[in-house]
This record gives sequence, structure tokens and C-alpha cells, in this order.
Amino acid sequence: MRGGGGEDAGNKLKSMDVEKLENGVNGGGGDSPPRPAVKYYGWRAMPFIIGNETFEKLGTLGTSANLLVYLTQVFHMRSVDAATLLNGLNGTTSLAPIIGAFLSDAYLGRYLALAIASVASLIGMFLLTMTAGADGLHPPECGVGETCEKATSGQFAVLFMSFAFLVVGSAGIRPCSMPFGADQFDPHTESGKRGINSFFNWYYFTFTSAMLVSATVIIYVQSNVSWPIGLGIPTALMFLACVLFFMGTKLYVRVTPEGSPFTSIVQVFAAAARKRSLKQPKDPKQDLFDPPHTSAIVTKLAHTDQFRCLDKAAIVSGPDEVRPGGAAPANPWRLCSVQQVEEVKCLIRIVPVWSTGIIYYVAVVQQSTYVVLSALQSDRHLGKSFQIPAASFTVFAMLAQTLWIPIYDRLLVPRLRKITGKDEGLTLLQRQGIGIALSTVAMVMSAVVEDRRRHIALTQPTLGTTITGGAISAMSSMWMVPQLMVLGLSEAFNLISQIEFYYKEIPEHMRSVAGALAFCNLALGNYLSGFLVTIVHRTTGAGSNWLAQDLNKGRLDLFYWMIAGIGIFNIIYFMICAKWYRFKGAAAN
Repeated sequence: MRGGGGEDAGNKLKSMDVEKLENGVNGGGGDSPPRPAVKYYGWRAMPFIIGNETFEKLGTLGTSANLLVYLTQVFHMRSVDAATLLNGLNGTTSLAPIIGAFLSDAYLGRYLALAIASVASLIGMFLLTMTAGADGLHPPECGVGETCEKATSGQFAVLFMSFAFLVVGSAGIRPCSMPFGADQFDPHTESGKRGINSFFNWYYFTFTSAMLVSATVIIYVQSNVSWPIGLGIPTALMFLACVLFFMGTKLYVRVTPEGSPFTSIVQVFAAAARKRSLKQPKDPKQDLFDPPHTSAIVTKLAHTDQFRCLDKAAIVSGPDEVRPGGAAPANPWRLCSVQQVEEVKCLIRIVPVWSTGIIYYVAVVQQSTYVVLSALQSDRHLGKSFQIPAASFTVFAMLAQTLWIPIYDRLLVPRLRKITGKDEGLTLLQRQGIGIALSTVAMVMSAVVEDRRRHIALTQPTLGTTITGGAISAMSSMWMVPQLMVLGLSEAFNLISQIEFYYKEIPEHMRSVAGALAFCNLALGNYLSGFLVTIVHRTTGAGSNWLAQDLNKGRLDLFYWMIAGIGIFNIIYFMICAKWYRFKGAAAN
């Protein structure tokens, strides 16, 4: 059953400037009062949004990038325990955006979610700075070879409280900042569409630039000057981020939340389950409930032939299921529209491709854990006096990303357009696949370099001992740079295309969820990495422990080979998912 004039009404709505604002403008049909024109400031609003994001990332990344060293050297945790805790924290920090995205899309709106999250991050960073600055909030210092006093439960309570506020901050900032920036461009004009496409690349460029500064200047201050000053600087930067964000308030376009999108998803499954015994419709265009599309935000979706079992949710089994006029169901839990069904199909189609990112991030997260530990047990000197902080080695991955993005966007894309005939040069799925392949190559390189580092430590004179008791190999830590550059290049291919893929393929009223999905991948990748660390440690701990406290007595190279093997499986799995995937709007009946 089709609502009369549905396609004409949908086309008329698409041609109108109908963004909803948080100033109380309704999105009704023809009886609603006319909407005032929305004023998009576009790039004029970007200094406040990208400035906020830059200072926020300088603050939070400057705080988190060196946490492994902070936990082992200041809180005297074992390296395995610190790595496991850090994996759990990073996982929770990256999983929280799913909750934040739901609250943003359903109730708060992106502006209010960002405002609350920014203040929460500032509080969390202030508390973390206090754990370093106040003597009573961390264990007393100890020298090499001394028995270190463990942190008390009270000290850990303050530390975990700071982590909790940082998690709340990430819950709002990560899923909302990029969609909120894209909201500032008019999607109905060519200049606005070009602005959105360019915004994704340049947003990530500023993101990686901020990471570069965090991984060099801030980490250097933390490692070589003092922890209170090194954590105090990011806290001050986070304060500037909050100020910048609120300064731009009058320029922002604020999209009104339309209520929980998850309710509609559950309704489709409930209605399809109730009608599971009905036969499939012979002509979906005529037999399914397809009323006029009146949403001011969400694009009308055509019927597709995948997951046809869900089509039963849109079958009208009796005249009493539709309200008089035929525009709405009598009970939305018994009858859903074709639009609702197709939105659910969009989400289901994304899941297999999304799941490949979980395994991909297992390789990526190693740069913040065991890469740092390897650097601590290798020669980090540049010249006679300068020593690179171990946590700063992630800067090489960020450098690769920062250099590659403008090269790809300005030099390669125009040439690739001529070869592929596509505006974006390479498709989003092609770029994701290249990123997965490069991450596997990086793990192979990591295994080879770690084997060499360990061999030199065991067969040649060492350069001293770390505070945790491991001998420092004479191998230059600069041998780790190529693997990190390749890993950074893989992120430049995979991460940007992931976020853009979700943003374009997920229904518009769920775009905060789109921003959270990539971070959800990162969360589950951290959890999976932590799970692998725990399993390997327990399995090999009785004999030759692969992940021993002293890496020279372990076999970290075998751990890297294991991740590389998992990566090869992931490449094959991704190719199958990409071949099966059907992009939104590619209808087939």
C-alpha cells in the first residue's frame, strides 16, 4: 500500500531548506507555520569548532599519551597491569561515545552534549593533575633497585575519579564534534556539499597536528621537567578549548533532536516478528506501507531486496492497522513504513564492514602500549645528551598521517579521478582495505625489529637498566620509526574513510551514532588487545613468558607475529564484506 503523492511530497521537501533548529521550529507538514531561513555560517564558524577541537585534543591527548609511563613510574604499577588498565581505560573511553551519541541524537542535541562533555573533560584533567601535584595523592618516589611503595586505595580512588570524568568527556566530544562541524554547512548547495567533504580531511589534519604537539612538547615536559607541569599544561589548554567553544555559540547551527532513533529500530524488529508467518509481498511497491515522506532531515530511502524478512514489518494485514487518511499506522509496534525498514537495513549492512575495524585496531593500539615499552628498553639518544621520551615515538605515526592527508587530498585525488572516474579517487571501502593491509605490514615489521632489539640486548653490552629492571638494548630506537610510519599511513587511509563512510551511509538523524561507531571500534579493539595480552601472559607465563616484565626475557616479537596473522584473516574477511556491501541509495528490486 502506497500513500498517494508520496514521491512528489518527498521531492518537494528535499528541495527546501528545512534544517531544524533548537530554537523551537517545528518540522511538520503543510499545516505548520513556514520555517525561517536557516543561516549557515560555514567556514566562519570553523575557527571556534576546530579551535576547540585542537585545544581539546592537545589537552586530552597530552594527558593520555604518556599514561603508561605515568602509571609505571609514578604509581609503581607493573607494566602488564598498567597495559591492561590502559587498554581497559582506552576501551571504555572509546565505547562511551555510543551512549553519548544516543543522548545527543535523542534528547540533548550536539551543542549541549559538547558543552557538558567539554566541562567534564576539564574537571577530569584537573583531578589527574592533582594526583601528580599533591604529594598525598601518589606514592613516594623510589630509585632504581629500590622496593617501590604501592599506591593506596585512596590514591587510586582519585586517579579513577579523574578517569571517570575523562570518559564522560569523551562520551560527548568524540561522537558529536565532527557531525556538529558538518552541520554548519548547507547540505542543499554545491558549496556546502564541497565544504562538508573538505571538512572531514582538514578536521583530521588539525587533529593529527594537535597529536604531534602532544606527543613531542607536552610529553617531553612530563618526562624531563615535571609531571605536575606536564599535566598542568594540557589542563590549561582544555580550559582554552572550553572558552573558544562557547565564544562561537551565536554562529552555530543547532539541529533539534527528533527523539530516540533506536525506538524506530526496535519497532521494525517487533513488527516483523509479529508478522513472521505472513508471505513475502509479490510487489513491494504496491503491497508495503509507504506513506508520504515528511521528515525535514532524513533522506527518503528506496526499497531494497536485501533482508526481505524485515519487509514483513511494512505489510498491511488489515485496514484497521492504518489511521484514516493512510499517512500513519494505528500502532507503530505492529506496522512500520518502508522508510523505517530501510533505515534498519542500512544499519545491518554496515555491521560486517564495521566489525573489521575491531581487529584492525588491535594493531593500532600497540603503539600506545608495547611500542612504548620497547622504546624504554632501546637506545633513545639523539646525539650525546638528548633522549627521546618513550611515549613520543607515536609522533612518527602522527607525522605520517599529517604529511599524507594534504598530499592525498591535493595531489593524488585529482589524478586518481582520471583513472577511476570517481570524484573521491578511491572509494571509501578501497581506502579502508588499504589501511587494514598496511596495519598488517606494520605488525610484520614490528616483529622483525623487536627480534633484532632483543637479540642485541642479549648478545651485546647493554646501556643500563630501566626503572622497572629491564636492561636497555644498544639498538637505536630509530629502527622503530619505519613500522610506526606505516602504521600512521594505515590510519590515514582507514580512520578517515571509516568516519566518512558511517556519516554518509547511516540515516541522517543518527549521525552522532555515526561519529561514535569508529570510536566503538577503537574501544573493542582495546578490549580485544587487553584480552589477548591477558591470555598470552597466562598461557606462556609458566615457561618463556612472551610478555615478561623485562622484554629481553620475553618474546614480544611472537606476539606481534600473532597479531599479523590475525590481520591477514581480517584482510580476507574485509574483502568479502566489501564485495557484498550495497551503498545507500543503490536500490535493487
